[in-house]
Amino acid sequence: MHKGNISSVTEFLLLGFSVLGKNPTVIFMIFSLVYGTILVFNITIMSVILVDRTLHSPMYFLLFAFSVSETSTTFVTIPKLLVTLLTGHQSISFTGCAMQVFWFFGLGANNCFLLVAMAYDRYVAICYPLQYQVLMNNRTCAKLVAASSVIGFIISLSIDALIFRLPFCGPNGIRHFFCDLSPVLRLACTDIYLTSVVIVIFCAIVLLATVILIIISYIYILSAILKIQSSIGRRKAFSTCASHLTVVVTHFGCASFVYLRPKSVSSLDQDTVISVGFVFLTPLLNPMIYSLRNKEVKFAIKKLLRNSFCFQKF
Repeated sequence: MHKGNISSVTEFLLLGFSVLGKNPTVIFMIFSLVYGTILVFNITIMSVILVDRTLHSPMYFLLFAFSVSETSTTFVTIPKLLVTLLTGHQSISFTGCAMQVFWFFGLGANNCFLLVAMAYDRYVAICYPLQYQVLMNNRTCAKLVAASSVIGFIISLSIDALIFRLPFCGPNGIRHFFCDLSPVLRLACTDIYLTSVVIVIFCAIVLLATVILIIISYIYILSAILKIQSSIGRRKAFSTCASHLTVVVTHFGCASFVYLRPKSVSSLDQDTVISVGFVFLTPLLNPMIYSLRNKEVKFAIKKLLRNSFCFQKF
């Protein structure tokens, strides 16, 4: 195709809403309720960790960073989804689409690396309890959070540059409710094989490498727990890891299914449905998991609510 015949795409149309159902008003109300719950739960967790000094420890510092990152991820996709459901306006500018890919994948990668940092925190706490205060101090936590963000966004910037340097000359309909990697890549009017391979490698680095690091951490953790003589001690040690493991399975399960399995045209609709769970379910479940399974967090939430009630009464 000669360059003179190429008309550059200036906007995309998000066409994945037909997969979600035929009644946008009802879906809007359901998604709005879920999103409101997500914000309330995550803001509560963040507020409790910020206010309660008993939770000013490395484990809760990393949980706070994870909640901030997960909440930020929802800002990238859900508001646009709700506006489209409410108004029917499905278009998104070329630049807006590029920014959505950058922020969504960057924050998603950041979440993965933060889960590795949280696994490392549990590893040090259980395997080296006497050295925990030295190995997991505030500076170490800050470095882990900063490294997670920097690496995540460098990878995201690389993927963004690979995709949006390609020529897009029509059609411009994305079979998704936001600008995700595969649906956007399919619209490029050039051979995308090499670009697809490179992007899969990036996704594998983020997902598989972080999963492997978490598995290695838990192999050492399990070995240390089995050496504990007291059954109460073993139960207490494992309970500190149970919430993290549940979040890891939920987060990586959805992400791996969407980004690492072989793609076909028919799989795009499946990816759209699964992405709804990925976008809504994980940020909804994670604060619930940590608050319901963690006695310290539950006690801090009750104390915060009690103090707020007493202040209002006064």
